[in-house]
Amino acid sequence: MRKVLVITYYWPPAGGPGVQRWLKFTKYLPEFGFQPIVYIPENPKYPIVDENLVDEVPKGIQILKQPIKEPYKWAGLLSKKKTKTISSGIIQEKDPSFLEKVLLWIRGNFFIPDARKNWVKPSIRYLAKVIADEGIETIITTGPPHSLHLIGLGLKEKYSVQWIADFRDPWTSIGYHKKLRLTKTSQKKHKKLEAEVLTSADKVVVTSNLTKNEFEAITDKPIKVITNGYDDDLTLVNLDSGFTISHMGSLLTRRNPIALWKAIQELIQENEAFKNSLQIQLAGVVGDEVLQSIKEFGLESHVKRLGYLSHGQVLKVQQKSQVLLLLEIDSEETKGIIPGKLFEYLNAKRPILAIGPEGWEAGKLVTQTQSGSVCVQNDTTCLKNVLLDWFQSYQKGELHCKSVGVGQFHRKALTESLVKFI
Repeated sequence: MRKVLVITYYWPPAGGPGVQRWLKFTKYLPEFGFQPIVYIPENPKYPIVDENLVDEVPKGIQILKQPIKEPYKWAGLLSKKKTKTISSGIIQEKDPSFLEKVLLWIRGNFFIPDARKNWVKPSIRYLAKVIADEGIETIITTGPPHSLHLIGLGLKEKYSVQWIADFRDPWTSIGYHKKLRLTKTSQKKHKKLEAEVLTSADKVVVTSNLTKNEFEAITDKPIKVITNGYDDDLTLVNLDSGFTISHMGSLLTRRNPIALWKAIQELIQENEAFKNSLQIQLAGVVGDEVLQSIKEFGLESHVKRLGYLSHGQVLKVQQKSQVLLLLEIDSEETKGIIPGKLFEYLNAKRPILAIGPEGWEAGKLVTQTQSGSVCVQNDTTCLKNVLLDWFQSYQKGELHCKSVGVGQFHRKALTESLVKFI
């Protein structure tokens, strides 16, 4: 088997979407003649932990670890809650505290490209011997955190290896980048590092066509779109008896679907049966401003907060829900963001209500697979019509999802695509 070194920050017991992609690639790579060797931090500060995912690590896989020094430990001395919130990606939009502003400024300007920058040089030194001893010909770095691409950059400069840089998200164009209070000098540093990685890597993998187009303006290296996907073969379950609308994952402030809350409020006022059947389920971290909006629209009694769920629990909730909710920030830079949860939604085979920017790539996938309906953020009429139509089908026991072309997003099929690119 050909050996491939995978350099990743997120690995079980890390929870959340960042861990799934390479956990599943490494599961299927041996079936295509590749032996993955995984390099991860020994003592990471994961914002979300899911111990159940440890059982999904492929048996016998070689895992290498080295210590990492992260700033969140000392930052936590100032405010443990604020530090964990920022490291999770929940950035207060309205009236951030002075401490939040300071932490964001420090994070954005002292830790470029991110808080794992101090792991780069020790990793390059450690992996140099690994490459020689194991006969590694291909290394793959996956980010964010984009510091891991700098490990690939350092190894590429020293050794004759093929380096593939995998971008699960864009770098400088991602929405939260604007929230880091970057100085002009820091912005230039990010741009410089991004260009250096993209022009030095032998090949680049991205998760959306818009990100591919963005990077093609920076580099002429081969770029392949390999989306996220799903893996689990699900068993049949009984649907919820109520009309459940479920959102999985963190519901950040800028994703707050005001038009949806308004549409639901109007339907509750106009339709007694809808009022009696509705339950909105929110799994994961929910921003304070989102909760305030729910309260303002009088929806508190219809909302059930599920908190953080293990991956296995998420799959069950998705399957049982009447409707699955997919949300994205309404902005130009989010049009190419395809949330990883979309593919597990597709596997659950429940109608998807996608709300995001016009021209959203994830929305196009929902349309192409005939797996639900897409509305732009502020279109209350669209949302109201879709929900009423689906509710009427639910009342008849006829709310189904007859999607097509979903098999292409199975993790094994995606791994085959990766192998061909390697």
